[in-house]
Amino acid sequence: MKTLRVRDLRKDYGGRPAVDGISFELDAGRIAGLLGPNGAGKTTTISMILGVLEPTSGAIEIEGRDVLRRRAEALERTNFAAVYAPLPGNLTIEENLRVFGMIYGVRGLTARIGELLEQFDLGRFRRVKAGLLSSGEQTRLCLAKALINRPTLLLLDEPTASLDPAIARDIRAKIRAYAAQESCAVLWASHNMSEVEAVCDRVLFLSRGRILLEGDPKTLPARHGKKTLEDLFIAVAREPLSLESHGGAP
Repeated sequence: MKTLRVRDLRKDYGGRPAVDGISFELDAGRIAGLLGPNGAGKTTTISMILGVLEPTSGAIEIEGRDVLRRRAEALERTNFAAVYAPLPGNLTIEENLRVFGMIYGVRGLTARIGELLEQFDLGRFRRVKAGLLSSGEQTRLCLAKALINRPTLLLLDEPTASLDPAIARDIRAKIRAYAAQESCAVLWASHNMSEVEAVCDRVLFLSRGRILLEGDPKTLPARHGKKTLEDLFIAVAREPLSLESHGGAP
């Protein structure tokens, strides 16, 4: 069974599509990069998968459960982290993790919190209010929260944007290890092409709400006459019609 199935997904605003009939699947243990310029539809797609936005049409299934019809079941082992979604600043790190652990009904919650504090090097801040943390510390807290329920589907939107390069590399390694060990599917939206090459098995390039290209991030650029993934990203932003004419099959 596929961890995530997205079929003919569409979201219109005022009659104009923000997401225009996209379809893709994601296997357990695999990491897919969701790429594209601002306004391409990445965040809208993630919001629909999370059940925050209702699609205009189409279907989303998480481990065989329809998100629209069985939202609570579908999202029970799904989680999310993004730089634009900080946790409550008036709660301490420990309080934040406990609250979200209770929401997800995590068993052995105290032990799980201890594991995550150690994993993300947050133990010395456990009683510090989240609003007093640096941006990098808040990012690590958001990632700890995202793993609190041991998700089988993890949605990440620019998850290392506020981290210095050394910590970002460590976080990428942790997420890759988690995905492999826990058979977790990860959908990773990013503008950092070197990061995408380092962590993703596959990439989906969105342009104007559609999947323009998809494939292996290490081989996809050459197939479209580009030297690097960054060159391809720039071409998607500036010349989507010329790329579309070459086709987007993996």
